[in-house]
Amino acid sequence: MSPSPFLFLLIISSVATMAEFIGVIDQGTTSTKFLIFDRQGRVVYSSFKEHRWYCPEKGWIEQDGLEIFHHVLALVEEALTEKPLRKKDLAALGITNQRETTLLWDKKTGIPLSRAIVWQDSRTSDLVREFSQTKEGIYRYHHKTGLPLSTYFSGLKLLWLLQNLPGARQKAASGELLFGTVDSFLAWKLSGGPQGGKHSTDVTNASRTQLFNINSLKWDQEILEELDIPPLLLPEVVPSASFLSEAKVGILKGVPLAGLIGDQQAALIGQGCISFGEGKCTYGTGAFLLFNTADKPIFSRRGLITTLAYMLNDGKVCYALEGSTVAAGSAVRWLKELLKLKDEKEVEKLAAQAKDNGGIYFVPAFNGLFSPYWDPQARATILGLSWDTQGSHLARAVLEATAFQVGELFELIQKECGMEILELKVDGGMIKNDQLMQFQADILNRKLRAADIEATSLGAAFVAGLAVGLLSGIEEIDSWRKTTREWVPTMGPAQRERLLRYWKKAVQKASRWIE
Repeated sequence: MSPSPFLFLLIISSVATMAEFIGVIDQGTTSTKFLIFDRQGRVVYSSFKEHRWYCPEKGWIEQDGLEIFHHVLALVEEALTEKPLRKKDLAALGITNQRETTLLWDKKTGIPLSRAIVWQDSRTSDLVREFSQTKEGIYRYHHKTGLPLSTYFSGLKLLWLLQNLPGARQKAASGELLFGTVDSFLAWKLSGGPQGGKHSTDVTNASRTQLFNINSLKWDQEILEELDIPPLLLPEVVPSASFLSEAKVGILKGVPLAGLIGDQQAALIGQGCISFGEGKCTYGTGAFLLFNTADKPIFSRRGLITTLAYMLNDGKVCYALEGSTVAAGSAVRWLKELLKLKDEKEVEKLAAQAKDNGGIYFVPAFNGLFSPYWDPQARATILGLSWDTQGSHLARAVLEATAFQVGELFELIQKECGMEILELKVDGGMIKNDQLMQFQADILNRKLRAADIEATSLGAAFVAGLAVGLLSGIEEIDSWRKTTREWVPTMGPAQRERLLRYWKKAVQKASRWIE
């Protein structure tokens, strides 16, 4: 995928004499964005660069950590040389990131030993099987981490790197290497890198490694010993709303680095989900459903993830239940490339030509299935083809697959929370597709409420503002969030039940496909 720069600048009439703007690096799976927010949570600047994906072997998905870092520098340089904003106007720079994507780099040079292993990558499937050979199976570390053993999380990706990169284990043992998710790598580089860079991550990203105990809020020594991972590799874990350091690189020198948070947790805050039972779904590369469970972790045995929602500057911990899908927007991109369409909008236009899916069901298990199945052996499947199947039916089935997956996860979250949830807040690039959102409302039989598409960046800006004292408390997020669109269900129960019945049948066909 070739880089495609884009600049969107809202001219502001004046710039305050005091630093009251917040910069956000939103490092996602397909692109890196740089946004600037004002004190009222309004976007005054936004730009992005896409980065390349590498798939050198079947099931492998990689990205270049240095390319991502250089994109960050280029985006910031571009933003802060545009009038009227300058570096002095930034009160803080926050970072939000694609979670689980794993880097291992040299402490002296700052150069990664390999390309980053992306969260969707499934090369650790053999390690999952190896460490699941106990009576607890994939739930071996669940009571500590809230996570099932899966190719999704960072710990086994790190183990794979140590086992397969020449000399990596020896260098790790002698303290020459550092491990981190993307937030940690970027923060370290921006705060000085080899010249005293701050090696940190926040509680939300740490909770996605499968090495972090979400009860004690510490790296779990027993897990580290069993996986033979040297503690010297690991970053310091800090609250999400923390001042880390002043930036020491390029045009950012002197700007406070403050606030690290995983992208889905940032969206939870950006959507104003700060009380028990409030939740959101972000429709991006995958679809991610998170619900706030307040100060008590709910350990699910229904295939959901228990994770840290956030820990702000008041020291209070908030947990969340999560359902994650491996493919949503990425499935649309796959179909675009398969049919040689110009862009993803062409897929949406094609799907809109069909009044229904024509009996076609698509299970997007390209690298297995995440919640609630945790099946790395599942593979993408198209079912129900007939002589009258048209391309529009397939396009519609690809879009509907996301809604079906979210529907399953929503039902499970209601059961785990012990309550009926009456609405769902939605964000992400795919919510621009009205057909998909209406179908999602119909499958859930719930109202959907859309806020700003940039809920992730908004949440990260809010966390950074808290970290430097520009904002006083989490309750202020309500004044930042604005509902822009709503969808209400119109589908009858018989049709909904029939569609869901066929979807579950399709998932069964896709499951355990490879041996």
